[in-house]
Amino acid sequence: MSHSESKARVVVTRRNFPEVIAELEPVFSLDHNADDTLWSPAELRARAANAQALYVVASDKVDGALLDAAPGLKMVATGSVGTNHIDLEACRARGIAVTNTPDVLSEATADMAWTLLMAAARRVTESERWLRAGLWQRWAWDQFLGQDVFGSTLGIIGMGRIGSAIARRARGFGMQIVYTNRSPAANELELGASRVELSELLRSADYVMLVLPYSPASHHLIGAAELATMKSSAVLINIARGGIVDDVALALALKKGQIAAAGLDVYEGEPALHLGLLECDNIVMTPHIGSATRSSRVGMAMLAAQNLLAWQRGEALLTPVH
Repeated sequence: MSHSESKARVVVTRRNFPEVIAELEPVFSLDHNADDTLWSPAELRARAANAQALYVVASDKVDGALLDAAPGLKMVATGSVGTNHIDLEACRARGIAVTNTPDVLSEATADMAWTLLMAAARRVTESERWLRAGLWQRWAWDQFLGQDVFGSTLGIIGMGRIGSAIARRARGFGMQIVYTNRSPAANELELGASRVELSELLRSADYVMLVLPYSPASHHLIGAAELATMKSSAVLINIARGGIVDDVALALALKKGQIAAAGLDVYEGEPALHLGLLECDNIVMTPHIGSATRSSRVGMAMLAAQNLLAWQRGEALLTPVH
């Protein structure tokens, strides 16, 4: 059914690219958070009260309370791949369409995963802080010794689009690739990867890479017991979602030297951080920028907009979640 008879009201929760807003503005009545102030849940509910569609990001919680406050809501477009911030069952029960933005960010996020891996392995941020503090007085044989990457074993937890892109890059480093996934990867042979149980991956991998969706089943998948299973020389990389790693347990493991290092782009409760992580030198931390190249972010934002436009025209959605 077309919604073109009158302009549907769309709430855009974050400042967006001008070219994306230019696509939406002629078609919709926009409530655009152009100054990028952080709306409270109560304010978002108030703004959504008479909206037909929401354009959200991964940190906007679309829960039962918000849906109850927006009885006219028909569409939620999220500018993210993950949908754990959206109550999908509640949307389905109310007949609300949901779309996400897969594929667009896979290569950029895989690049970022490798950025974190290399930086953590070779102690890049730790040594830079030391250098900037004026502590470099002389060269020494044992100065900032890191971990070898070439010829090592990479363990990927979640062999989807991004996991596969990470594995393709690993072949150039002559790495042995093991992975865990709910089902065998169709491209397993092409990637030269072997599917193993999680316990075996944790015991054998020099680098443990998290690339799986967050869900109640994956909450604290990596906790104290799992970290204790890993090699003392291992590096943990989380490019997926906060909450998959128990950040408290990770901080303790890093301080005790249970594992060598970690690289994190996502955190439990972000943008708040567990203070224990900030006290660790052997960690590389970035503020959820895995997909942050211009082409990827504009591509994601535009795909979400195109889903809204398809919905308005009564056409098939480009990337429906359900």
